[in-house]
Amino acid sequence: MSHENAQTNVHAHDADASRSATDKLFRRFKSKSVEADRSFDGSALIDVCGINHYFGTGDARKQVLYDNNLQVQPGEIVIMTGQSGSGKTTLLTLIGTIRQIQQGEIHILGQPLRDARPHEINAVRKRLGFIFQAHNLFGSLTALQNVRMALELQPAKASRSAQNQRCSEMLTAVGLGERINYKPKSLSGGQKQRVAVARGLVHQPEIVLADEPTAALDKDSVRQVVELFQREAQERGTAIVIVTHDNRILDVADRIVKMDFGNIAQDTNLDEAALLGKMLKRCEVFSQVSVSTLTTIARKMKRDEHAPGDRIVTYGDVGDRFYMIREGEVVVSQPRDADRHEFREVARLKEGDFFGETALLTGQTRNAHVDALTDTITYSLDAQTFNEVIAGQKSLEEEVRSTVFSE
Repeated sequence: MSHENAQTNVHAHDADASRSATDKLFRRFKSKSVEADRSFDGSALIDVCGINHYFGTGDARKQVLYDNNLQVQPGEIVIMTGQSGSGKTTLLTLIGTIRQIQQGEIHILGQPLRDARPHEINAVRKRLGFIFQAHNLFGSLTALQNVRMALELQPAKASRSAQNQRCSEMLTAVGLGERINYKPKSLSGGQKQRVAVARGLVHQPEIVLADEPTAALDKDSVRQVVELFQREAQERGTAIVIVTHDNRILDVADRIVKMDFGNIAQDTNLDEAALLGKMLKRCEVFSQVSVSTLTTIARKMKRDEHAPGDRIVTYGDVGDRFYMIREGEVVVSQPRDADRHEFREVARLKEGDFFGETALLTGQTRNAHVDALTDTITYSLDAQTFNEVIAGQKSLEEEVRSTVFSE
């Protein structure tokens, strides 16, 4: 049903009665809000809350991280992207206990890091795997000996022969089986980086923190490394956070976190983004747009939670945002008369319904209130973000405009 004419932009799109197959799949994925759950119940291996960080002191003090929240569950691979200087590595080193927390809270493997004692920090570190952008190998040690150092730091040490066997297997897994006895000076940059990857994984850590682990690798080596990451996540439930600019490995991610000027600006569940793209295609405005393009748009959508009674859209406001209901139910109300003293219910919308779609292009004022009836989750897309997404994609704009203005 439609409650939108040429002068309005609150549109109610009835969901298909036959959408059960898509909906069942869609419900399997719960999007991660940038605002993380603050219960610290231990379910997340990495739990970051309200992290601010500063460099320097006095007049030279500069804030580099702003109110960051992040959770990483067992078995998740999270890729962190963003421009140079956006704070990615700083946040990674805070998670990895390499920097001291100044403001906010971080729990790693259930252990609060702020004000933790040195022996508690050391116990956490032994359960982490680090892969640094600079490989940090010891030049006097062979590849096997460099990797074995990670095992020698563990509280329960295996025999030397068992350690060597484990290290040899890990070096073989990264394609260096024939170079286990080579020292760093005899290895290429990419080979040194693969030794660093093997060292970060050999002790089977519960969390892996990697800073540009594939930047120096060729295509085949990249695949070897990311397949190792996937196996660790899938088989052992390892949580993996990768800071990278390497677009070749984005396909391995469960989530992509984008940092912008010291803040996590986007936290996108890729499975959910793909499904959101399919849901968007059911909206008439986007019906002629390819699913791949819609998935790109879905990654830019903002997730919001609304309590019963919350007003999502206000009559008369500028219409510059499109909404899709992920969960819950809303009521659409319009004025009874020209005085607009009283409003009457004209529709109820639920999961999978849309409203405000032509606002992306027209910017007209709203012709109705939209209020949450139940606990509701919406995904929304503002006009500015929409324009950023379609920059350089003239075909998308033409597709949408032709759909909206074809009448």
